[in-house]
Amino acid sequence: MTSKFHIRAGSVPAYHPANHEGTSNQRLIGRDNVGAKNVEVVLGTIARGGGALPHAHPGVEQVCYLLEGTARAEVAGEAFDMQPGDACFFPADVFHIFTVTSEQPAKLLVVYSPPYGEDPSRVIRPAAQP
Repeated sequence: MTSKFHIRAGSVPAYHPANHEGTSNQRLIGRDNVGAKNVEVVLGTIARGGGALPHAHPGVEQVCYLLEGTARAEVAGEAFDMQPGDACFFPADVFHIFTVTSEQPAKLLVVYSPPYGEDPSRVIRPAAQP
């Protein structure tokens, strides 16, 4: 299928994002494939026990919608045990953690606005503890 506006997940290459463990992402909607300027949509598959280590995205909001499996989302001192159909919001510049808690891998849709582009230099990590 060749289209500027329609994407088949099976045709999108996977990548492994910085500061994540056991995670494979596919950028479904972005600047490079459909020319999106204000939003980016990623399909993530995360292995059991994997997920995002503490980090924040400068100037980028993030939404996660859980499709399969279970996970724990932590942001700004709040923790939420997610099941399929649940969503969470990570505000720009706020540290968050996402960990798979199910025996099977988790699948989720991740929406970034503005587009994040998965640039490791734009990840904010917590300061090292003395």
